[in-house]
Amino acid sequence: MSTILEIANSWLSDFFDKETQKEVKSLIANNQEELKDRFYKNLEFGTGGMRGVMGVGTNRINKYTLGKNTQGLSNYLKKAYPGEMLKVVIAYDCRHNSDSLAQIVAEVFSANGIHVSLFSELRTTPELSFAVKHLNCHAGIVLTASHNPPEYNGYKVYWTDGGQIVPPDDGQIISEINALNFTDIQFTANKELIQIIDKEVDEAFIAASVQNGSFGAKGKDNFSIVFTSLHGTSITAIPEVLNRAGYSKVTIIEEQAKPDGNFPTVASPNPEEPEALKLAIAKAEAIGADMVIGTDPDSDRLGIAVRNLEGNIELLNGNQTMVLMTKFLLEQQKKKGMNGNEYIASTIVSTPMMDSLAAAYNVECKTALTGFKWIAKMIKDFPGQHFVGGGEESFGFMVGDFVRDKDAVTATLLACEIGANAKAEGSSFYKDLIQCYADYGFYKEKLVSLTKKGMSGAEEIKQMMIDFRENPIASIDGSPIAWVFDYQNSTATNLNSGEKKEITLPKSNVLIYTTEDGTRMAARPSGTEPKIKFYFSINASLATTDEYNAVEQELDAKLNRILAELKLS
Repeated sequence: MSTILEIANSWLSDFFDKETQKEVKSLIANNQEELKDRFYKNLEFGTGGMRGVMGVGTNRINKYTLGKNTQGLSNYLKKAYPGEMLKVVIAYDCRHNSDSLAQIVAEVFSANGIHVSLFSELRTTPELSFAVKHLNCHAGIVLTASHNPPEYNGYKVYWTDGGQIVPPDDGQIISEINALNFTDIQFTANKELIQIIDKEVDEAFIAASVQNGSFGAKGKDNFSIVFTSLHGTSITAIPEVLNRAGYSKVTIIEEQAKPDGNFPTVASPNPEEPEALKLAIAKAEAIGADMVIGTDPDSDRLGIAVRNLEGNIELLNGNQTMVLMTKFLLEQQKKKGMNGNEYIASTIVSTPMMDSLAAAYNVECKTALTGFKWIAKMIKDFPGQHFVGGGEESFGFMVGDFVRDKDAVTATLLACEIGANAKAEGSSFYKDLIQCYADYGFYKEKLVSLTKKGMSGAEEIKQMMIDFRENPIASIDGSPIAWVFDYQNSTATNLNSGEKKEITLPKSNVLIYTTEDGTRMAARPSGTEPKIKFYFSINASLATTDEYNAVEQELDAKLNRILAELKLS
């Protein structure tokens, strides 16, 4: 506690503003536990940049922690691009303080002699990724905490290719940041270096989204869509993209259309949660709509709900939408002609069905660590190959490479193209998905997240991962473990033969168990939230689509047995 108190006292110097000093003094005097949580560590970059609760302290999002990030990034840009006129672009979402924090970040960049293009109002994360390349910038920043609760904000860094920072740049940027004291931050802006942007980039992004997400679908006039932005940024792009692509039957949930960092109509602005789409699903049922689409606050994730075999609206998971979207893109590519250099992409905790799909189309499926930055890195690492599309289980998808991050804008249009075309041909989005199960294997996934907040929670998550490594699971639902993949130690071990293989992906705190019957369980701490996540995948064959309900019941029963066995239900 003495070290924490020493760090907190350093925030009482005249460098910090009066309000900050006042709050720190109050914490020291009245709330030692809160003081500890705010100052026991520095916020760190995770799988999706830096996210945290807003407030005073080194473990919080505020002008000083983000200012220090920006100062470190400025220093690194000067070393990486010596003698060049440096340019960055900045966007922000609907969250509290996002606009003011974006302004502060812009001012720090300008104080370091870096030209800044700052969006005039909130914009989507995919537009920021697009803008980095469109404006020929060296880097980009978006102020967002994605789908986290209202008290959070965050800071994502994008590099010259439009993708989030990856090795070696990320480690070197972090080293620059860690070498700084807060007093090294240059806050005095050079206003002449800050340019406000909006419509010219909007127009280019929307046009590119329509171009990349349109595939000549039939039946657009007869396809009814309910859309909700969940109080976030996608309201600035998705309605216009759908309109230009020819979709006239779009109903917007007005109660959720106004950007609002309180997210007043939902418990969580996360389209992974059925509750978040409750209003939209109710509207769809009332008007007989075919599809519901909802996006998270910065519009990189999308949730899709469609009519199931009984005619009821059902929320699909990220694995299901990813498989059908990828299959559709591969089919379109096949019609144009395969060149033999195509590939799709996914992540180590997403459905293995992507491998089966790739094999059926005779293309490669590249698998990355969790986090879309690794998929974007593939495009940079393999310039001689053609990226068709890909996604991850956490409701993210990317169509082609004109955006280098999860893109709910273009993916929304793609989903509508699939649904409209299927309906026009006497099928449906849901029926097409079931046909995929019959063709490539019926894979079913389940995610379980345990929230462990604060300093004690972080220690508990750390210990859980240690326990899994030191006391590995022997079997799952009666099937012995065949392989253990430890991405932290870069080893894959066959428990039957003792064979060991090297994992060539970068090190990451992830454990994956696979059993002899093809069941898979992955465990990893979240890189953006105080959670530990468990990902389960099971599979069975589906001889015909008529057997879907019966086989699904068997898979559901198996999942329930597994969760009970591991005490996660």
